[in-house]
Parts: sequence; structure tokens; C-alpha cells
Amino acid sequence: MSVQRWKIAFLSLFFVVAAAFALAQDTPPAQDAPPAQPATPVPSYQPKFRGDPARSDSEAAALAYMRVVIQAQNKFNKQYDHFADTLPQLVHSGNFTKRMVNPDRGDYTAGFKGKKDSYVLTMTPKQLDAQHRSFYSEDDGKIHADETKAADADSPMLK
Repeated sequence: MSVQRWKIAFLSLFFVVAAAFALAQDTPPAQDAPPAQPATPVPSYQPKFRGDPARSDSEAAALAYMRVVIQAQNKFNKQYDHFADTLPQLVHSGNFTKRMVNPDRGDYTAGFKGKKDSYVLTMTPKQLDAQHRSFYSEDDGKIHADETKAADADSPMLK
């Protein structure tokens, strides 16, 4: 037998033995495997202040945005004797900044309709669920929330 044929025969035997060894490995049946550990639990929401009505960080951010808009509207109304018609008019009123004009607020979208004597502010979650409720406020400054539909004046008020 030539050296070349001997190498081919040896390599063929090696691969056959390796394949047989790999197929012979015992994998434990699924029922003998230890139970799968649950995914890392989502940490529960830590309130940002005493009496915080938010249920998640996303809600806390949405409510904080609403409070800034409400305060800016109150300051604007006090200064000009009417409410702002648009969000850009609120820039530099209170803590409202130019960046806050953008309605995309992370997990939420801000909605604003203003008139001289009133306004409506909404925060609509991109996914409505128990941790992402919708919010609504008017010129009275009271915030309403709803976890089943878009919040409106008839939705329960936040406590």
C-alpha cells in the first residue's frame, strides 16, 4: 500500500470513528434536565417621589412631561393672558425647552391642541397596557389616565 493510500485510509477511518463517537454521545432526555430558570425578572417600578402615581419608568417620564407642559401653560397664560396655541410657543416658558416640542417621547407620543382660552394635552403610549396607560389633561391641570383606551375627560383622574 502506498503512503498516499495509507493516508487516505487513515483519514477515512478517523472521520468514521469521530462521526460514530459524536452520534454515540448521550444527551439527557428533556425531562431529566433541570427546570429552566426564568428570565431575569423585570424589576418592579421604584416610585420617584412620595405619592408617585406612575406604574413604570415610561409612565413617570410621560407624566413628568405633562407636568412641565401644564406648568409652562400656566406661566404663559399668566404672562400673556391666554394659553399657547402650539408647543413651540411654550419654549422658554417655565422649564419647557425646544427639544420638548418633538411629540415623540420614547414609549409615548404627545398630542397637543391649543386655543387662546383652553388646551388639551394627551400622552398616548405606543403599546397600551397596565404599565403604559394613556393620559389626558386640559387647562384645569388635572391629569386623567386610562389603561384600556385613549384617556379623555371622562377617564379616572390620577391620585
